[in-house]
Parts: sequence; C-alpha cells; structure tokens
Amino acid sequence: MAKPPLSMKPTGWFQVAWSDEVSVGDVHRMTYFGQEMIAWRAESGQVTVMNAYCEHLGAHLGHGGKVVGEVLQCPFHGWQWNAEGRNVCIPYEDRPNRGRRITTYPVAERNQSIYIWHDVHGRDPYFDAPDVFASFGDGSSVDDYYPQQRLFERGLEMHPQYVLENGVDFAHFKYVHNTPIVPVFTRHDFAEPVSYVDFTITFEGDDQQSIDDVKSGVEAINGGLGIAVTKSWGMIDNRTISAITPVDEFTSDVRFMVYIGRTPSRNPERAQVKAEEFGLEVIRQFSQDIAIWAHQRYSDPPALSSSEYEGFTAIRNWAKQFYPDGIGGSAAEVYAAQQRG
Repeated sequence: MAKPPLSMKPTGWFQVAWSDEVSVGDVHRMTYFGQEMIAWRAESGQVTVMNAYCEHLGAHLGHGGKVVGEVLQCPFHGWQWNAEGRNVCIPYEDRPNRGRRITTYPVAERNQSIYIWHDVHGRDPYFDAPDVFASFGDGSSVDDYYPQQRLFERGLEMHPQYVLENGVDFAHFKYVHNTPIVPVFTRHDFAEPVSYVDFTITFEGDDQQSIDDVKSGVEAINGGLGIAVTKSWGMIDNRTISAITPVDEFTSDVRFMVYIGRTPSRNPERAQVKAEEFGLEVIRQFSQDIAIWAHQRYSDPPALSSSEYEGFTAIRNWAKQFYPDGIGGSAAEVYAAQQRG
C-alpha cells in the first residue's frame, strides 16, 4: 500500500459518526487520523469526542466506559472525565487529578452528522462546518425533504482532495456516469476556507442554448477538504453531503447523504417511494465516482487540458491552506521549499 503524496492530516471539519449512532448514554468507538477515539452523549444530549484511553492507567474508555450524567466513567477504577477531558472525580480520593487531561475535539452536530475539528497545530476552528440547508440561505429545512438516505464506505485508499476536485471536473459526467452533461460554471469562489462552485447544466447538442435559457443547475459549498454540500435546482429538488475522513496515513472513510425534496401529491406513499428511488440513483452515481477515486493516483503536476486548467488550478491552490506544511504535499513545491530552507 503506497502512502499518498498528500498529507492525510489536513485541517478542517470531518465527519466521524452519524448522530443516531450515539444516543444518550452511548459510547461509540472509532479511529481517525491514526488516533483511536470515542464519542459519547451526556444526559443533556451534548456529544463529546475525545481520545479513547484513560489518562490514569490507559484503559480503553470505549470498552466498558459508562456515561454518568454529564461525565464519562472509566471501567477500570471509576475515574470520571468531563466534556473538556478533565478528571473531575477519583472515587477513592478526596480530590481529582487536575494535572491530566484527555485530548478532546471541537464538535459540530448538524444534518444528522457528528463532525470534529482536526488541526495538528491545535488551533481553534476558524470556519464553520457547512449546513446542507442553512448555508444556502433560502429558508429551507429538513422538514421540506424526505428522510436522509446514506452511503458509507470504509477504509478506501483515497484522499479527501480527490472528492473536492470532482466539483470542478466537467468532463467526467459523460465517461463515468454516461450522462452527456456539459456544466457551464458560473461561480468559482476560492477566496476563503469555505469555497463555492456553481454551475448550470446544458447537454451535448445544445450549442445554441443561451445561459439565460438554462433551467437547472448545482450550487456547491466546500467546507475545507472534509465536507461538501450541494443544492440542485430545476431538476428533482435534492441536496447532498459528501464527507471524507482520513482513517490513517493510507485510507479514508467515505460518507454520502442525500435528501430529496417533498412535493405535493395525491398519493404521498407513492411520492415517497419515487423520491427514495431517485435518492438511490444519486447514491449510485456517487458510487461510480468512488470506484475511480479508490484506485486513483494523485497526478502532480496533472496533464490538464486548456479548458480544465482554470478550475483545477484554483482548487489545488485553495487546498494548500489546509495542510500542515501549507503546500499540501505537491512534490515540486515540497522540493522547492526544501531548497529555500
């Protein structure tokens, strides 16, 4: 297994679980960024994500750890840890151990997902995780959509950046999805950590079609490298979330979620079935992309055509800010930085 040229420890928000995997009182085990972690939900409903091992004698808190009100109790000696990772009780001592702390992660919970902020330098979050409804500012909510449909693929040999680059890749629709779509990009905004890519949809053979005549398109919001949300308009109303989270230096977990908009119908049950069928088709098409990404090699520098150059260059330059070295791992730039140093 070859280590990817891009760092697998980028900065940003990354999904580690779905909300319904961590009910009140649950302790959920996972491994991300090469670190064993747990997520637990207090009686108040607050979710905490922390490293998995007790600072006392190293018991794994995901194997027998117990939620007691607003704290997590170690199964080994009963030490209790709060949502900040601080020891608040040693049951056989008069005072807690104030000098030790379990590493915790900033958490954002939205769209039925649990995200953590990851930064190897320990910096606080400096942008928000996007919301598939609120971030588009159109007043929509989950109540306007049928229940979320999901895809989860574990441990694939791929990097989060592959998925983000797909957002500017107009040429793959015909060859991956057998759909002769010709996106016309109307917005590339990579000025901030949260970026925006919008395009309208035309089809091969529509050379005479004016942009003003186009009745459908896609708006995408990229919250760093870990989360992308999209809104499709003019077609069947749907919203998607793709969330790619590195597990270790070689692999990532891939989550994909889709919401299909509710429409008035004389037969609500039939309408929901049709919506679910369309959601499955959206997921199928994303799976086609995964089949490419999971076997892809990061091409550096890529052999871009003239029409691809602007989009791919913009997104790759934007992505550099999320890597610890500030240059992402591009072989040419790493070498240049070493020469300057």
